[in-house]
Amino acid sequence: MLLIAIPAGLLIGLSLGALGGGGSILTVPALVYLLNQSPHAATTGSLLIVGITAVAGAVAHLRNGRVRVAQGFTFGVLGVAGSWAGSGLSVHVNPNVLLTAFAVLMLVAAAAMFRRSRSASGAAVQSHDEAVTQQRATQPGPAMTAPAPARTTVLEPSTTQPRCNLPSPSPRVDACRAIKLVLAASVVGLLTGFFGVGGGFVIVPALVLVVGFDMPVAVGTSLLVISVNSVAALVARLGSHVHLDWPMLGVFTAAAIAGSVVGNRVASRVDAGRLAVAFTGLLVIVAGYTAARSIPHLI
Repeated sequence: MLLIAIPAGLLIGLSLGALGGGGSILTVPALVYLLNQSPHAATTGSLLIVGITAVAGAVAHLRNGRVRVAQGFTFGVLGVAGSWAGSGLSVHVNPNVLLTAFAVLMLVAAAAMFRRSRSASGAAVQSHDEAVTQQRATQPGPAMTAPAPARTTVLEPSTTQPRCNLPSPSPRVDACRAIKLVLAASVVGLLTGFFGVGGGFVIVPALVLVVGFDMPVAVGTSLLVISVNSVAALVARLGSHVHLDWPMLGVFTAAAIAGSVVGNRVASRVDAGRLAVAFTGLLVIVAGYTAARSIPHLI
């Protein structure tokens, strides 16, 4: 079992360090199907593994200036109530129902990560095209005259724009963003407590769209949020009397930490969009396998 825990932990840590979120969602299936843990023990052990690994990954990202400590800690604290509620609900759910719901969660995470990768790829292509156009415009031709002064286009504000995205710093907009932030943090906390996952596939888009972080900072800060939520959910489960295989969890966690360090380096050298697409395919496969193993027991 320990020999299986090492490569599984490396894969989890690698995806968590490189993508910031989503990687931890594979921890529970790995513990259940590769290491023969019960679903309840797996979701509890996953909190320990994901929490410690997220701390290690957050430290690595912090050194590279990709973590906003104050905002990340605030987001995590806002989700503590959800973590406690999810932990209390999880121990009373049928294991096969828990795994079936987990399969659905993996499909949702796969869809969210695929959408995020497509958006990132589109932005990269647009940026490249703009750079090429600008370079061609500034290169002198054989009989090229001085370029005409750039025309300034004034954009009128759209009347169909959603109220929550209005650019004016009105109290209504600030309140709307605050509500979005609290809801996102609560959902993340609930997912963490109930399923034993980090919820990074929700955290990263929330930090980008609501808080306004760019993607690398959102990825790094999400690890801090995952750490806070994992600790809160683990504390809530201390009295649930779930048996944990501590030696196996220790080896798995050590391998995951090593993988997260490598994943942090991969994040700054490899196209994150390609990583996300590959990981999305893996999520779909694991979700299908989990559903195929759990749904027949519910019929």
